[in-house]
Amino acid sequence: MKTTYTEDAIQLLGELIATPSFSKQEGQTANILQAWLEERAVETKRQGNNVYAFNKDYDAAKPHLLLCSHHDTVKPNKGYTRDPFVSAIEEGRIYGLGSNDAGGCLVALLSTFVHFYQDTLPYNVILAAVAEEENAGAGGIRGLLPELPELDLAIIGEPTLLDMAIAEKGLIVYDAVVKGTPSHAAHPNADNALYNSIAALEWLEHCRLPKESDQLGPVKVTATQIQGGKQHNVVPSQVEMVIDVRVNDCYSNQEVDQWMQERAPFELTPRSLRLSSSNIPKEHPLIRSGLALGHKTYGSPTLSDQAALSCPSLKFGPGDSTRSHSADEFLHLNELDEGVHAYIALLTHFFKYQNP
Repeated sequence: MKTTYTEDAIQLLGELIATPSFSKQEGQTANILQAWLEERAVETKRQGNNVYAFNKDYDAAKPHLLLCSHHDTVKPNKGYTRDPFVSAIEEGRIYGLGSNDAGGCLVALLSTFVHFYQDTLPYNVILAAVAEEENAGAGGIRGLLPELPELDLAIIGEPTLLDMAIAEKGLIVYDAVVKGTPSHAAHPNADNALYNSIAALEWLEHCRLPKESDQLGPVKVTATQIQGGKQHNVVPSQVEMVIDVRVNDCYSNQEVDQWMQERAPFELTPRSLRLSSSNIPKEHPLIRSGLALGHKTYGSPTLSDQAALSCPSLKFGPGDSTRSHSADEFLHLNELDEGVHAYIALLTHFFKYQNP
């Protein structure tokens, strides 16, 4: 039998699905979230399209725990057969854009925060429903962090099948240039940029950094785009590539960049070095609490707002990451119910048995 918390969460999720909230356009869903919390006597704050709140018995001397998930979505893809903005409940599923990523996690975290809001706790609990997660924008968690006290711990609500992602890969995207000598196609040319790109691609295919992570495996280097030449009778001066590098927790992004720059046989320009890998020790009391409750640990290859945090953080929530950004996105209602209970049980165990 569903709890009141879950029934409230389903209703709120339906409202969010029905309200478009593409990255940088989340004002209406921010209004909905703020009103929902205030209806439950939670004092809220607003920074742009980020809605946040502190537990009622706030004490600045206590450590700070962040509960964070996002209310922006990607745009629906062309594979949708349903209206992405209609919240439909069928056969135990709730359909709609953002239902899985990350609406279910968000509403479950809101319900969890309300559950603990008036309690005296060993941690201050901060709730953040943030914008611009899907584009890692400055108006999301990165814009909110300067408004918050120093964080000691965070739970990031993302669909993980309620397994605990205790490590997450970082990301570097490179623009690469393989150069050659331009010429007319009718004449000999021993320095054709297109042919030179073959060696560059082979180097990328076999690129291996030495350190492998127990949780995240090796750093993964992947060529994802290539472009060169504009007409049939001209040998181009260069070939342009895009390279996706997923960084494990053995390296900082700066260390990976230095390694790549010293060895790559072509020019590399990183778009950003700020999307770092993250991890939390398996021995941390929060993780020990999750293990005691039967949750498994793993390393996540996908990026989240963890990349913006410097404190230990756990990615954890209802739903399945493989459904994210898919056509006819959905969340099982029992996943949402289990998510609410799992968040509450995890924090109850953590607060009771650890010493901050």
